[in-house]
Amino acid sequence: MPKAILFDLDQTLLDRNTSLIKFVEWQVNFFQLVPQQNKQDFIARFIELDNNGNVWKDLVYSQLLEDFNIKSFNVETLLESYVNDFNKFSSSFERVPETIQNLYNKGYKLGLVSNGKSPFQENNFYALGINEFFSTIIVSEAIGIRKPDRRIFEYACKELGYIPNECIFVGDNPKADIEGAHKAGMKTIFFHPDPSICSPLPDKKINHYDQLETAINKLESFIL
Repeated sequence: MPKAILFDLDQTLLDRNTSLIKFVEWQVNFFQLVPQQNKQDFIARFIELDNNGNVWKDLVYSQLLEDFNIKSFNVETLLESYVNDFNKFSSSFERVPETIQNLYNKGYKLGLVSNGKSPFQENNFYALGINEFFSTIIVSEAIGIRKPDRRIFEYACKELGYIPNECIFVGDNPKADIEGAHKAGMKTIFFHPDPSICSPLPDKKINHYDQLETAINKLESFIL
């Protein structure tokens, strides 16, 4: 009987680091925020302040305006652009679309569980062009529960019609994704494009989506 596979979004399906760099570069150019010779410094500072998405952008922009002495724009204008325009630069990791469609065609139920703001995260996900294959899309702000709280994983499994020990979770964050899903009773796959980075908790580890179906097949023998 086909089981369910649930995915994190940022740095799992969505190559957020690449997408963010592309967006910030566009925003600097579009608003002419700093001279060209300062553009790379601005991008680097944005990424540093963003802290892998853990800092909301009102704080990021407030600090950037101060650091680069920008007077012609305010936080609200730049934040509105971030909310409305980031999804235009959303890009997935290599072979994500093909792998997702293959899993769907094989009968797996697919779901998304992402921390973040709504509908911002949903829009970033839709921009990847794979949402038609997903039976449930869950963003923490929309339901008031954040990973690693086991309840968000249990909620997602229920939405797909399975119990947690019939499901696999794929994510990049050792605590929010792997530890949270593990506590909920799910099997876990840790994804990171750098093979030198790992986590001690997951049942399987992959660094490219070409490896995902093999990892799933190996785990299925342990799923009730």
